[in-house]
Amino acid sequence: MIILKDILYKVAIESINGSTDIAINKIDFDSRKIEQNDIFIAIRGAISDGHDFIQKAIDLGAKAIVCDAFPETLVKGVTYVQVLDTNKALAYMAANYFGNPSESLKLVGITGTNGKTTIASLLYQLFKKAGFKVGLLSTVKIMVDDVEYKATHTTPDSITINYYLAEMKAANVDYCFMEVSSHGIHQKRTEALFFAGGVFTNLSHDHLDYHPTFAEYRDVKKSFFDHLPKTAFALSNIDDKNGAIMLQNTVAKKRTYALKSYADYKTQILENQLSGLLLKIDGNEVWVKLIGTFNAYNVLAIYGTAIELGLDSLETLRLLSELESVSGRFQYIVSDSNITAIVDYAHTPDALENVLKTINDIRTKNEQLITVVGCGGNRDKTKRPIMAGIASDLSDKVILTSDNPRNEDPDTILTEMETGVAPQNYKKILTITDRKQAIKTACQLAQPNDIILIAGKGHETYQEIMGIRHDFDDMKIVKEILEQLHK
Repeated sequence: MIILKDILYKVAIESINGSTDIAINKIDFDSRKIEQNDIFIAIRGAISDGHDFIQKAIDLGAKAIVCDAFPETLVKGVTYVQVLDTNKALAYMAANYFGNPSESLKLVGITGTNGKTTIASLLYQLFKKAGFKVGLLSTVKIMVDDVEYKATHTTPDSITINYYLAEMKAANVDYCFMEVSSHGIHQKRTEALFFAGGVFTNLSHDHLDYHPTFAEYRDVKKSFFDHLPKTAFALSNIDDKNGAIMLQNTVAKKRTYALKSYADYKTQILENQLSGLLLKIDGNEVWVKLIGTFNAYNVLAIYGTAIELGLDSLETLRLLSELESVSGRFQYIVSDSNITAIVDYAHTPDALENVLKTINDIRTKNEQLITVVGCGGNRDKTKRPIMAGIASDLSDKVILTSDNPRNEDPDTILTEMETGVAPQNYKKILTITDRKQAIKTACQLAQPNDIILIAGKGHETYQEIMGIRHDFDDMKIVKEILEQLHK
């Protein structure tokens, strides 16, 4: 039996009306899911305010309400708990409800603009290969050792996080690797979790639709490290200009990694090919099946994390060489007519530039580089012209197209992207709203040995248009088109 007062442990309470010595069923912040004897936590969101649904939750059987302001009418027999921050309260209540499962395993959070999914997913792979039971909370999927679940957010809500961590605890999982987004940190979803370590990848232009300034975006990321305990490690990319800032106020053990700067973990790129990277890490050479300078940073972050968690360095290097690339992250195929098609999740200016520079470093320049790229709707509009500008500067041909337009007019998004194209690059640009037609056109333009980059959606298997999700898989579509065109 779960008692309300036990679930409120560590929650900053301002006022209580009613008894906390009552048995409750479960907790939720979605009034539609409330059942008899549940607790409803009223969250003030960007679209709706949970406080508007308090009476609905009571009508459905809520026995207790957690809110930041009491409603005008208090219903007899219902306990009301007023707190300063309902997001923070939800985080602690979820952790308490599920028995604080993060304390029973080694949880590592990875944050930054780019590289989170690759690092978390490959750490999961590496530790599985090392013989451990491992969990993963990522954009692509959730893993409870060998059992896979569908992911819906980069960082899920506090209830979902703790639910899966409890599942991991029950499965005797040793380590869990978790992507930590700025939204997740800002909304306190990670607040009550006990981390064994944190990793910072990099910081670039993203999410300015959510964060009013870049400084706030940076400081939210930094707050994750500020809250790490003394027993944890904080591993930061010191080549990034914000890498040192992340470590300024943390009480965790400070560790750094870099390709260019003095750092605790360093690597040198000896070879960079389409088939992989030859790296020199801590004086030892290792071949990995990942491509590009940005992946050299990812590999180094994985290596540093493994060492900080106690793995042997030579064994870690051996395991690094066995890792397979992550779905939608520089995934490529070569057609029968020798056209290379690359699918990548690059949806920020920095990520797109990294991928294009990597391709340009590898190719001989005799072949064309054709880029298909769009920008998402209802998201940061300021990056649209920047991404089109980068694509047109670093490609031979560019097809601007839809990404996930969501509830925006896709043609408006494309018009905004076009403003970033320099006059000398106008002749490189085609604009095709329909994404499938854009990919088909790229394939028709491509000659043997050419390279096609399809950027922005990566692992996603849908396209969201006017609130409706349609089946759409970049890799599947480009494979089919290349097979049809070059039989």
